[in-house]
Amino acid sequence: MTKAMFLAAALALASSPGVVPAAQQSDYPSRPVRLVVTFPPGSGADIMARIIGQKLTESFGQQVIVDNRAGAAGIVGTEIVARANPDGYTLVMVTSAHTINGSVYAKLPYDPVRDFAPITMLASTPYLLVVHPSVPAKSLSDLIALAKSKPGQINYATGGIGVGSHLAGELLKTMTGIDIVVVPYKGAPPATADVVAGQVQMTFSTMPTGLPLVKAGKLRVLGVTSAERVPATPEIPTVAESGVPGFDVRTWQAMLAPGATPRPVIARVHGEVVRSLQLPDVRERLTAQGYQPVGNTPAQFAAVIKNEIAKWAKVVKAAGIKPLAPAGR
Repeated sequence: MTKAMFLAAALALASSPGVVPAAQQSDYPSRPVRLVVTFPPGSGADIMARIIGQKLTESFGQQVIVDNRAGAAGIVGTEIVARANPDGYTLVMVTSAHTINGSVYAKLPYDPVRDFAPITMLASTPYLLVVHPSVPAKSLSDLIALAKSKPGQINYATGGIGVGSHLAGELLKTMTGIDIVVVPYKGAPPATADVVAGQVQMTFSTMPTGLPLVKAGKLRVLGVTSAERVPATPEIPTVAESGVPGFDVRTWQAMLAPGATPRPVIARVHGEVVRSLQLPDVRERLTAQGYQPVGNTPAQFAAVIKNEIAKWAKVVKAAGIKPLAPAGR
Protein backbone atom coordinates (compact mmCIF):
# COMPACT_ATOMS: atom_id res chain seq x y z
CA MET A 1 0.00 0.00 0.00
CA THR A 2 1.36 3.42 -0.97
CA LYS A 3 1.63 6.28 1.53
CA ALA A 4 -1.21 8.12 -0.24
CA MET A 5 -3.44 5.04 -0.07
CA PHE A 6 -2.65 4.59 3.63
CA LEU A 7 -3.53 8.20 4.43
CA ALA A 8 -6.78 7.98 2.47
CA ALA A 9 -7.78 4.78 4.22
CA ALA A 10 -6.83 6.16 7.63
CA LEU A 11 -8.82 9.33 7.06
CA ALA A 12 -11.86 7.33 6.01
CA LEU A 13 -11.58 5.18 9.11
CA ALA A 14 -11.09 8.19 11.39
CA SER A 15 -14.33 9.79 10.17
CA SER A 16 -16.43 6.64 9.76
CA PRO A 17 -20.00 7.18 11.03
CA GLY A 18 -20.31 3.63 12.31
CA VAL A 19 -17.59 3.64 14.94
CA VAL A 20 -18.10 2.70 18.57
CA PRO A 21 -18.57 5.81 20.77
CA ALA A 22 -15.37 6.81 22.55
CA ALA A 23 -17.12 6.63 25.93
CA GLN A 24 -17.38 2.86 25.42
CA GLN A 25 -13.71 2.45 24.62
CA SER A 26 -11.07 1.92 27.27
CA ASP A 27 -8.17 2.17 24.86
CA TYR A 28 -8.69 5.54 23.17
CA PRO A 29 -7.21 6.13 20.72
CA SER A 30 -7.15 2.68 19.13
CA ARG A 31 -6.87 3.96 15.55
CA PRO A 32 -5.72 7.07 13.65
CA VAL A 33 -7.03 10.48 14.71
CA ARG A 34 -7.94 13.07 12.10
CA LEU A 35 -6.91 16.65 12.90
CA VAL A 36 -8.69 19.02 10.52
CA VAL A 37 -6.88 22.33 9.97
CA THR A 38 -9.13 25.14 8.81
CA PHE A 39 -6.40 27.04 6.95
CA PRO A 40 -3.94 26.05 4.20
CA PRO A 41 -0.49 24.46 4.54
CA GLY A 42 2.08 26.92 5.86
CA SER A 43 -0.43 28.94 7.86
CA GLY A 44 -0.02 29.47 11.60
CA ALA A 45 -2.72 26.91 12.36
CA ASP A 46 -1.07 24.39 10.05
CA ILE A 47 2.35 24.87 11.62
CA MET A 48 0.84 24.43 15.07
CA ALA A 49 -1.10 21.34 14.03
CA ARG A 50 2.00 19.63 12.65
CA ILE A 51 4.09 20.41 15.72
CA ILE A 52 1.45 19.17 18.16
CA GLY A 53 0.22 16.41 15.86
CA GLN A 54 3.66 14.82 15.82
CA LYS A 55 3.85 14.89 19.63
CA LEU A 56 0.36 13.41 19.92
CA THR A 57 1.29 10.65 17.47
CA GLU A 58 4.18 9.76 19.76
CA SER A 59 2.16 9.83 22.98
CA PHE A 60 -0.99 8.18 21.55
CA GLY A 61 0.87 5.47 19.70
CA GLN A 62 -1.52 6.20 16.84
CA GLN A 63 -1.13 8.36 13.76
CA VAL A 64 -2.53 11.88 14.04
CA ILE A 65 -3.28 12.87 10.45
CA VAL A 66 -3.31 16.58 9.60
CA ASP A 67 -6.05 17.26 7.05
CA ASN A 68 -6.08 20.79 5.60
CA ARG A 69 -9.60 21.92 4.70
CA ALA A 70 -9.28 25.64 4.07
CA GLY A 71 -11.93 28.06 2.88
CA ALA A 72 -14.25 30.89 3.97
CA ALA A 73 -12.10 32.09 6.89
CA GLY A 74 -11.98 28.59 8.36
CA ILE A 75 -15.70 27.86 8.07
CA VAL A 76 -15.35 25.00 5.57
CA GLY A 77 -13.13 22.86 7.78
CA THR A 78 -14.99 23.79 10.94
CA GLU A 79 -18.30 22.63 9.49
CA ILE A 80 -16.78 19.26 8.66
CA VAL A 81 -15.94 18.70 12.31
CA ALA A 82 -19.28 20.06 13.55
CA ARG A 83 -20.92 17.24 11.56
CA ALA A 84 -18.39 14.54 12.49
CA ASN A 85 -18.96 11.65 14.89
CA PRO A 86 -18.33 12.90 18.47
CA ASP A 87 -16.00 10.02 19.26
CA GLY A 88 -12.62 11.73 19.58
CA TYR A 89 -11.35 10.58 16.19
CA THR A 90 -12.05 13.89 14.42
CA LEU A 91 -10.68 17.07 15.97
CA VAL A 92 -10.18 20.56 14.56
CA MET A 93 -7.50 23.22 14.78
CA VAL A 94 -9.12 26.65 14.63
CA THR A 95 -7.93 30.22 15.00
CA SER A 96 -9.45 33.32 16.57
CA ALA A 97 -11.53 33.59 13.38
CA HIS A 98 -13.81 31.07 15.09
CA THR A 99 -15.06 33.84 17.37
CA ILE A 100 -15.30 36.46 14.61
CA ASN A 101 -17.09 34.67 11.77
CA GLY A 102 -20.50 34.69 13.44
CA SER A 103 -20.50 38.49 13.38
CA VAL A 104 -19.13 38.84 9.86
CA TYR A 105 -21.14 36.23 7.96
CA ALA A 106 -24.90 36.44 7.59
CA LYS A 107 -25.25 32.79 8.57
CA LEU A 108 -22.95 30.02 9.75
CA PRO A 109 -23.63 26.33 9.07
CA TYR A 110 -22.99 25.57 12.76
CA ASP A 111 -23.15 27.21 16.18
CA PRO A 112 -19.60 28.17 17.30
CA VAL A 113 -20.43 27.40 20.94
CA ARG A 114 -23.11 24.73 21.03
CA ASP A 115 -21.66 22.47 18.33
CA PHE A 116 -18.14 22.18 19.77
CA ALA A 117 -16.37 20.95 22.87
CA PRO A 118 -13.39 23.17 23.76
CA ILE A 119 -10.13 21.32 24.42
CA THR A 120 -7.55 24.07 24.84
CA MET A 121 -6.01 27.19 23.35
CA LEU A 122 -2.55 26.08 22.30
CA ALA A 123 -0.85 29.41 21.74
CA SER A 124 -1.51 33.04 20.97
CA THR A 125 0.41 35.68 19.13
CA PRO A 126 -0.25 39.41 18.79
CA TYR A 127 -0.11 41.35 15.59
CA LEU A 128 2.64 43.79 14.74
CA LEU A 129 1.48 47.22 13.61
CA VAL A 130 3.90 47.83 10.75
CA VAL A 131 4.31 50.58 8.19
CA HIS A 132 6.31 51.01 5.02
CA PRO A 133 9.65 52.77 5.76
CA SER A 134 8.54 55.74 3.64
CA VAL A 135 5.76 56.58 6.11
CA PRO A 136 6.94 59.56 8.21
CA ALA A 137 5.99 58.00 11.54
CA LYS A 138 8.56 56.64 13.98
CA SER A 139 6.05 55.80 16.70
CA LEU A 140 2.36 55.06 17.12
CA SER A 141 1.74 58.59 18.41
CA ASP A 142 3.36 59.90 15.23
CA LEU A 143 1.08 57.70 13.14
CA ILE A 144 -2.04 58.83 14.99
CA ALA A 145 -1.06 62.47 14.54
CA LEU A 146 -0.34 61.87 10.85
CA ALA A 147 -3.69 60.12 10.33
CA LYS A 148 -5.57 62.94 12.07
CA SER A 149 -3.85 65.48 9.84
CA LYS A 150 -4.74 63.48 6.72
CA PRO A 151 -8.14 61.88 7.33
CA GLY A 152 -9.01 59.17 4.82
CA GLN A 153 -5.57 59.30 3.18
CA ILE A 154 -3.80 56.49 5.01
CA ASN A 155 -4.63 52.95 3.94
CA TYR A 156 -4.13 49.69 5.78
CA ALA A 157 -3.98 46.29 4.11
CA THR A 158 -5.80 43.25 5.48
CA GLY A 159 -6.19 39.61 4.51
CA GLY A 160 -9.89 40.20 3.87
CA ILE A 161 -13.02 41.74 5.32
CA GLY A 162 -13.73 40.66 8.87
CA VAL A 163 -10.43 38.91 9.52
CA GLY A 164 -8.34 39.67 12.61
CA SER A 165 -6.07 42.20 10.93
CA HIS A 166 -9.13 44.09 9.65
CA LEU A 167 -10.82 44.20 13.04
CA ALA A 168 -7.56 45.28 14.70
CA GLY A 169 -7.58 48.30 12.40
CA GLU A 170 -11.24 49.01 13.10
CA LEU A 171 -10.63 48.79 16.84
CA LEU A 172 -7.73 51.23 16.50
CA LYS A 173 -9.99 53.62 14.60
CA THR A 174 -12.69 53.38 17.27
CA MET A 175 -10.29 53.90 20.16
CA THR A 176 -8.31 56.79 18.64
CA GLY A 177 -10.82 58.55 16.39
CA ILE A 178 -8.56 58.34 13.33
CA ASP A 179 -9.88 57.83 9.80
CA ILE A 180 -7.84 55.18 7.99
CA VAL A 181 -9.12 53.17 5.01
CA VAL A 182 -9.15 49.38 4.78
CA VAL A 183 -7.78 47.73 1.63
CA PRO A 184 -8.84 44.06 1.72
CA TYR A 185 -6.90 41.33 -0.08
CA LYS A 186 -7.52 37.64 -0.66
CA GLY A 187 -5.26 36.55 2.14
CA ALA A 188 -2.48 37.95 4.31
CA PRO A 189 0.47 37.21 1.95
CA PRO A 190 -0.63 39.59 -0.86
CA ALA A 191 -1.65 42.20 1.70
CA THR A 192 1.79 42.13 3.31
CA ALA A 193 3.50 42.10 -0.07
CA ASP A 194 1.81 45.33 -1.12
CA VAL A 195 2.84 47.06 2.12
CA VAL A 196 6.44 45.94 1.53
CA ALA A 197 6.16 47.30 -2.02
CA GLY A 198 4.84 50.63 -0.73
CA GLN A 199 1.44 50.30 -2.44
CA VAL A 200 -0.30 50.51 0.95
CA GLN A 201 1.07 52.35 3.99
CA MET A 202 0.42 49.94 6.86
CA THR A 203 -0.94 46.61 8.05
CA PHE A 204 -1.34 44.44 11.12
CA SER A 205 0.90 41.45 10.52
CA THR A 206 1.30 38.29 12.57
CA MET A 207 4.69 38.06 14.25
CA PRO A 208 5.93 35.00 12.31
CA THR A 209 5.27 36.89 9.07
CA GLY A 210 6.12 40.45 10.04
CA LEU A 211 9.13 40.08 12.29
CA PRO A 212 11.55 38.85 9.58
CA LEU A 213 10.49 41.75 7.36
CA VAL A 214 11.10 44.21 10.20
CA LYS A 215 14.53 42.74 10.87
CA ALA A 216 15.33 42.98 7.16
CA GLY A 217 14.41 46.68 7.15
CA LYS A 218 11.52 46.18 4.73
CA LEU A 219 8.93 47.29 7.28
CA ARG A 220 9.00 49.53 10.37
CA VAL A 221 7.23 48.28 13.48
CA LEU A 222 5.35 50.78 15.65
CA GLY A 223 3.83 48.47 18.22
CA VAL A 224 2.65 45.04 19.25
CA THR A 225 -1.08 44.55 19.79
CA SER A 226 -1.04 42.41 22.96
CA ALA A 227 -1.64 43.96 26.37
CA GLU A 228 1.94 43.21 27.40
CA ARG A 229 5.25 43.14 25.55
CA VAL A 230 6.32 39.87 23.95
CA PRO A 231 9.24 38.21 25.77
CA ALA A 232 10.93 37.36 22.47
CA THR A 233 10.89 41.04 21.39
CA PRO A 234 10.89 43.15 24.58
CA GLU A 235 12.12 46.19 22.69
CA ILE A 236 8.80 46.57 20.82
CA PRO A 237 6.30 48.66 22.80
CA THR A 238 2.64 47.72 23.00
CA VAL A 239 -0.08 49.73 21.31
CA ALA A 240 -1.68 50.08 24.74
CA GLU A 241 1.36 51.72 26.33
CA SER A 242 1.89 53.89 23.25
CA GLY A 243 -1.24 55.93 23.77
CA VAL A 244 -4.17 53.52 23.32
CA PRO A 245 -4.77 52.04 26.79
CA GLY A 246 -6.85 48.88 26.83
CA PHE A 247 -5.96 47.88 23.28
CA ASP A 248 -5.46 44.10 23.20
CA VAL A 249 -5.76 42.03 20.02
CA ARG A 250 -4.27 38.60 19.48
CA THR A 251 -4.72 35.78 17.08
CA TRP A 252 -4.61 32.28 18.46
CA GLN A 253 -4.64 28.62 17.54
CA ALA A 254 -6.81 26.19 19.46
CA MET A 255 -8.26 22.71 19.39
CA LEU A 256 -11.93 21.75 19.45
CA ALA A 257 -13.91 18.53 19.18
CA PRO A 258 -17.52 17.91 18.10
CA GLY A 259 -19.91 19.08 20.79
CA ALA A 260 -21.00 15.71 22.19
CA THR A 261 -17.51 14.23 22.48
CA PRO A 262 -17.26 12.33 25.82
CA ARG A 263 -15.52 14.15 28.64
CA PRO A 264 -12.94 11.36 29.22
CA VAL A 265 -11.79 11.75 25.63
CA ILE A 266 -11.59 15.54 25.96
CA ALA A 267 -9.58 15.09 29.17
CA ARG A 268 -7.17 12.65 27.49
CA VAL A 269 -6.52 14.90 24.50
CA HIS A 270 -6.25 17.98 26.71
CA GLY A 271 -3.71 16.33 28.97
CA GLU A 272 -1.49 15.22 26.11
CA VAL A 273 -1.66 18.57 24.32
CA VAL A 274 -0.75 20.50 27.48
CA ARG A 275 2.09 18.07 28.18
CA SER A 276 3.38 18.64 24.63
CA LEU A 277 3.24 22.42 25.05
CA GLN A 278 5.48 22.11 28.10
CA LEU A 279 8.23 20.25 26.25
CA PRO A 280 11.37 22.41 25.88
CA ASP A 281 11.74 21.82 22.15
CA VAL A 282 8.11 22.75 21.48
CA ARG A 283 8.27 25.90 23.61
CA GLU A 284 11.50 26.93 21.92
CA ARG A 285 10.02 26.53 18.44
CA LEU A 286 6.90 28.46 19.35
CA THR A 287 8.52 31.34 21.22
CA ALA A 288 11.11 31.79 18.48
CA GLN A 289 8.23 32.57 16.11
CA GLY A 290 6.53 34.98 18.50
CA TYR A 291 3.95 32.54 19.85
CA GLN A 292 3.12 32.36 23.53
CA PRO A 293 2.14 28.83 24.63
CA VAL A 294 -1.13 28.74 26.59
CA GLY A 295 -2.60 25.31 27.38
CA ASN A 296 -5.61 26.51 29.39
CA THR A 297 -8.41 24.24 30.63
CA PRO A 298 -11.49 23.44 28.54
CA ALA A 299 -13.58 25.61 30.88
CA GLN A 300 -11.16 28.53 30.62
CA PHE A 301 -11.07 28.23 26.86
CA ALA A 302 -14.87 28.11 26.70
CA ALA A 303 -14.96 31.42 28.58
CA VAL A 304 -12.48 32.95 26.11
CA ILE A 305 -14.65 31.90 23.19
CA LYS A 306 -17.79 33.48 24.65
CA ASN A 307 -15.96 36.67 25.65
CA GLU A 308 -14.36 37.14 22.24
CA ILE A 309 -17.59 36.48 20.37
CA ALA A 310 -19.15 39.35 22.32
CA LYS A 311 -16.09 41.60 21.91
CA TRP A 312 -15.83 41.23 18.14
CA ALA A 313 -19.58 41.55 17.64
CA LYS A 314 -19.32 45.06 19.12
CA VAL A 315 -16.36 45.97 16.90
CA VAL A 316 -18.08 44.68 13.76
CA LYS A 317 -21.23 46.65 14.61
CA ALA A 318 -19.28 49.83 15.36
CA ALA A 319 -17.37 49.46 12.09
CA GLY A 320 -20.58 49.10 10.11
CA ILE A 321 -19.35 45.94 8.40
CA LYS A 322 -22.10 44.48 6.23
CA PRO A 323 -22.71 40.74 6.71
CA LEU A 324 -21.11 38.58 4.05
CA ALA A 325 -23.01 35.91 2.17
CA PRO A 326 -23.53 32.59 4.00
CA ALA A 327 -20.46 30.39 3.95
CA GLY A 328 -19.89 26.65 4.10
CA ARG A 329 -21.02 23.72 2.06
